[in-house]
Amino acid sequence: MQNLKQSELNWIREVVSAHNMTSSKLHTYAGQVQDPQIKQMFSQASTQAKQAAQNLLQML
Repeated sequence: MQNLKQSELNWIREVVSAHNMTSSKLHTYAGQVQDPQIKQMFSQASTQAKQAAQNLLQML
């Protein structure tokens, strides 16, 4: 991804930050719930959000 404008890089940073924050919150929620299915749902969503952030960073 060459020739990105600064504004585009800033936008990508914001998206990565949002994914990381979402992942962190979902991980916290997974630790607080008792229902195993909901715990698994939160854990999987947390992992997916973290992976999305990592994928964006790798593309830079």
